Amino acid sequence: MKRIAFIEPRSPGAHIFSRFPIPRLGAPLLGTILRDHGYDVRIFVEDIAEIEWTFLESSDLVCISTITSTAPRAYYLAGMIRKRGIPVLMGGAHPTFMPEEALKYADYVVRGEADRIILPLIEAIENGWRSNSGGYGLQDIKGISYRDSSGRIYHNPSQDLLDDLDILPTPDMSLVYGFKSDNIYPISTSRGCPFDCRFCSVIQMFGRRYRYRSVEKTLEDIRNALRLSKGTIFFVDDNFSANKERTKEILRRILLERLELRWSAQVRVDVARDEELLKLMADSGCHTLYIGFESINPETLRFYNKRQEIKEIIDGIKKIKEYGIHIHGMFVLGADTDNLETIRDTVDFARRLHIDTVQFLILTPLPGTPLFVDMDSSGRLIHRDWSKYDAHHVVFRPAGMGIEDLQVETLLAMKRFYSWKYIIRHLLELDIHYVIIGFYARRLLKEALSSAEEYLTSLGLTYGEPMEGLPL
Repeated sequence: MKRIAFIEPRSPGAHIFSRFPIPRLGAPLLGTILRDHGYDVRIFVEDIAEIEWTFLESSDLVCISTITSTAPRAYYLAGMIRKRGIPVLMGGAHPTFMPEEALKYADYVVRGEADRIILPLIEAIENGWRSNSGGYGLQDIKGISYRDSSGRIYHNPSQDLLDDLDILPTPDMSLVYGFKSDNIYPISTSRGCPFDCRFCSVIQMFGRRYRYRSVEKTLEDIRNALRLSKGTIFFVDDNFSANKERTKEILRRILLERLELRWSAQVRVDVARDEELLKLMADSGCHTLYIGFESINPETLRFYNKRQEIKEIIDGIKKIKEYGIHIHGMFVLGADTDNLETIRDTVDFARRLHIDTVQFLILTPLPGTPLFVDMDSSGRLIHRDWSKYDAHHVVFRPAGMGIEDLQVETLLAMKRFYSWKYIIRHLLELDIHYVIIGFYARRLLKEALSSAEEYLTSLGLTYGEPMEGLPL
């Protein structure tokens, strides 16, 4: 086994940042590990470039990484590949929580972190599943699921989470087919999250304990990115500022070494409590902070178990903007404590506080989350068409409004935010970046409303007035 391909299937629909696709780091990291052990590796991220089928068809193994919304596409690709006699390995969040489903389409499933699984698994496959000269057999490898020749499914015990992230190599993004120097460059410096939001699968996938890459290794990753990329660096950590002192040390080193970069990251709004940190962020090239505000409804914040207050959100937005840092706000609509007024108030809030860009997302019960368990056990899931589990479709029965109201009003909320006033304001400020985003959002919204009408019709529902009559 010498040639191995990775695939990250395309997203089922466009969203506000589809113009700026960011590959998930699982495949580049695993691909780098295999490359360093002598394998010929290529990674295909369909949101960046089409698959090169000549390479795929000459591969000895194809690894497909999928989240829930891309699972149908992943299963389709797996079927095509297996028809060619090539074994398929699946990993990622969805197969981790739905391994038996994934094994209908794949030969092997890796559950959770695959860093220490991928090499032993390939060795076992090469050895015909049996341990050889002290090597690994499938039964010896934690964290995998597979089906034997008789059809019996085995779920080996889970793999412990990796403590020392420094043993991992810097992911080689040049392995990603079609990746260009002006693409957004992802860097991961930590894993895990100590919070427990009901709709989030991070804890189940990566644990509640934060694990960090050292400051020195993080700087190596940044230097490598600057050699290869002319675009923005995006720190893909679930909370880049979880350990504020460590984050400050990273930013101080960036300034000390005079590394010129433009970067963005995901953080919680509590970053605004530390003005020293905000200044270091601004001075080191932070362009945008991506913040999951989730809601402006106090009852909804408690429902989500978010552990933050509205005043903290308001104060945080104002303080962050004082340092010239842009804010991308993410709000999740449709909790049992929400109604139509909540949605409309959220738009007014985002406009009043001049948040730069937003995503109004529909609450989505993803497999592996407490929310999914609750919705499934109570019979509130509408269907299991995973392609619609993308935070842009209603897939459960809301408590405080109709399915059709949540579906369409969320889109209209985006329309109200990305208004002509939004575009003109940024045009007068000569901020062409946000002018482009505004136009792009409005074009997507027109398509999304048409798609929403088709989706509601498939559910036997109508919004009450024709979509073409809704102003954009």
